[in-house]
Amino acid sequence: MSTAAPEARSHRGPFAILFGVSVVSAMGNSGMWSVLPAIGRQIGIPDVLVAAIFSLSAVLWAISSPFWARQSDLRGRKPMILLGLAGFCVSMTLCAVVVSAGLHHLAAPMVIFGLFLTARALFGLFGSASNPATQAYMAERTSREERTQSMATLAGAFGLGTVVGPLLAPLFVLPVVGLAGPMFAFAILAGVMLIVVQRGLPETFKPGQAEAPPRRGLGLPFRGDGAALWKDPRLKPFLIYGFLVASCQTAQSQTLGFLIIDKLKLPPMQAQGYITLAMAAGAVAGLLAQWGLIRMFAMRPRDLMRWGVAAAALGNVIVAFAPDYAAVAIGFAIANLGYGFARPGFTAGASLSVGAKDQAGAAGAIAAINGLNVVFGPLFVMLYRTVGWGPFVLNAVVLLGLLVYALRQAALKRISEADPQDEATLASLERSDEGS
Repeated sequence: MSTAAPEARSHRGPFAILFGVSVVSAMGNSGMWSVLPAIGRQIGIPDVLVAAIFSLSAVLWAISSPFWARQSDLRGRKPMILLGLAGFCVSMTLCAVVVSAGLHHLAAPMVIFGLFLTARALFGLFGSASNPATQAYMAERTSREERTQSMATLAGAFGLGTVVGPLLAPLFVLPVVGLAGPMFAFAILAGVMLIVVQRGLPETFKPGQAEAPPRRGLGLPFRGDGAALWKDPRLKPFLIYGFLVASCQTAQSQTLGFLIIDKLKLPPMQAQGYITLAMAAGAVAGLLAQWGLIRMFAMRPRDLMRWGVAAAALGNVIVAFAPDYAAVAIGFAIANLGYGFARPGFTAGASLSVGAKDQAGAAGAIAAINGLNVVFGPLFVMLYRTVGWGPFVLNAVVLLGLLVYALRQAALKRISEADPQDEATLASLERSDEGS
């Protein structure tokens, strides 16, 4: 009798736990962002500073991820998964307490902002420990043939959480806790997952059994010769493309809530349901691209990079000149469909542009740009406060420029025969949750 079936069954439980970890993490991040515009307006925090709350966390995420990846090689996978969940739980709890204080006017808005920024930064510093360890845990327990599917499942868990988070968040906006309710709820879910991982996730990894990678500076991946991989001419065009695409997506996501509140001319609490629906529509469109259309039409990285930015540009133009809420939601969904093409396209292309020994470094560079682009979110919100259609028109111009870049840049033109659902691509997508 083959041992494959019993072995697969033995992995089913741990993989289900890790699936839950990814879903809860994504739910918390997307659910939190869906209520942030209303929180900022209710407390009196300027819109630009609301967008900045994620910036410090994103920088710390990009810097600390490689360090925690190395620690998982030295100390084991499960301890790092637990540390990441604990960081998420503590950060979300502190954010909820700070928001509650702000909603009850227990401190000045700028004091609340400073405390909120610090509480969220804890997630970037410690929450980033779980993702590299989760991927390594799954990779060690699957064959190469099985790994693509397992990584696809992990990436799918993140996508599912991104959709569910904004839908669940309004259910926890309760009379006593108000807009802080979703954060308390997601912190409780993280605490439950912490207990589940502690009791249910087996750990067979022996600390030190993996060869420890060399130390890396500032969280950026380096080749063995010491040159920064993100400057490598093979990879650089994809990172330029990816950074700009991610920046456009972040800009649109961070201004959406403010746009809807202003367009509907409703109090923040009353506008929250409309924000939730629009964000959910965008998330579903992104999943439709990644889970359905890419596979259905067997789209390759070169095609994804071209069609993706074209669709995203169209969506931004629709949002910029939308006459009503429905047009905003439709434009946001079309844009996210485009991002759902473009981001897997450039990650697959980046993976294919380097050899086997540089795959981990390439994935690290992609994770870094997916996080660091969030730093520029406040600038787009500032532009929105000056010219309402400004961020979306700027996005459209950048995205159309990227379309020309994808059509003419030599390295991007050469990438034609590759599966955008390969292991390296999906691992990169899964590591990007602080920046998206």
